[in-house]
Amino acid sequence: MEHNLRRLVTGEARDQLQATGLSCCSDLHTEVCVAEKEAKIVDDASLTIHLSSDQRQHVKQILTKPYARKEDKTAMSLVSPVKILEGNIASSPLCHFNYTVPAVIFSSGGFTGNMFHELNEIIIPLFITTRHFKSEVQFVITDHRPWWVQKFSRVLKSLSRYEAIAAAGNGSVHCFPGAIIGLKYHDNLALNYTDLPTGYSMTDFRHFLWQSYNLKVKDMSIRPKNPMLALISRRKTRVFLNQDEMLKMMAELGFEVRLVFAEEMFNVDKFSHVLNSCSVMVAAHGAGLTNEVFMATGAVVVQVVPLGVDWAAETYYAKPAYDMGLKYLEYKIQVSESSLYDVYGPDHPVITNPEAILAKGYRAARALYIDEQNLTVNVVRFRETLVQAFKLLDNLPSP
Repeated sequence: MEHNLRRLVTGEARDQLQATGLSCCSDLHTEVCVAEKEAKIVDDASLTIHLSSDQRQHVKQILTKPYARKEDKTAMSLVSPVKILEGNIASSPLCHFNYTVPAVIFSSGGFTGNMFHELNEIIIPLFITTRHFKSEVQFVITDHRPWWVQKFSRVLKSLSRYEAIAAAGNGSVHCFPGAIIGLKYHDNLALNYTDLPTGYSMTDFRHFLWQSYNLKVKDMSIRPKNPMLALISRRKTRVFLNQDEMLKMMAELGFEVRLVFAEEMFNVDKFSHVLNSCSVMVAAHGAGLTNEVFMATGAVVVQVVPLGVDWAAETYYAKPAYDMGLKYLEYKIQVSESSLYDVYGPDHPVITNPEAILAKGYRAARALYIDEQNLTVNVVRFRETLVQAFKLLDNLPSP
């Protein structure tokens, strides 16, 4: 256990862990505390962890929020703090439940309900933090959302052989031989092989998902006779206003089209198989693109990029697609294809100078380019992008 805990820290932080039994490391995105000694977790209103220490006469208190988006005040406002007390604690609580494996404490609050944030801030960090323990960890989930636990039950069961503990504020005391509070984070939908705890890549994570969900198609080694294309249909924002025209064009090109709605994505067990069977996925910029993680190596992802979201499109979905071994294409709309063009006219800064709007800050930009914008895709121009997708598949060997 000690070796696995120490893999999460290095340098002075590891020296401190070995010397005192506790080390906390913080960066822009997350704070992770590692305890290499008995941790008594009191399930009270805000989870409290008692760590005894003969070296510290006075009790040291640390408040941390175990969610990997520390830079986002809105997300963190939806995460409950965890209190760590270290020192010579006179009234140390008595244990109600004892465990033989370390606890891993994280929140299912924040931006859960959005697939991008669920994978980016919880599922991938959870894999990074715990995979090397080979399922010998016990999850303790704060801000517990039963629907979220059900949604990702296969992942949780693959990373821990024990049923997760839901913080319930009932005053019970759970005692562990060690603990990890918070989750390691590398980058947006990313695993960096050389970052702590080292040794894991996006390829490893995708293999883990394929195994967890029993996905059969690992790579596009053979060109399918009738390639399946999944079109992600949005209902509220960034809606394809001429979706029927798009579907007709796709079918005429020779794709077998599967129209997918947001509510289908909630059932990850089922939807992962749908995406895994598809050769191509088409979606407007948004969380639905996160499902590219389930696609076979060599499959094609086509992102329709609305006005004003170029940076986000590249950072959140394009770069990760390449890292996943997928083939990536994008269709950047022309201003006349945006509903904002009809609302603001051709000469308004919203249309002519998105950078000026983006400079006003995230909220101002989101209100316009994320929440207010819909799309009428130029089917003739978009057809050229899908012809490219077809050619990428045509380069594969025939069955």
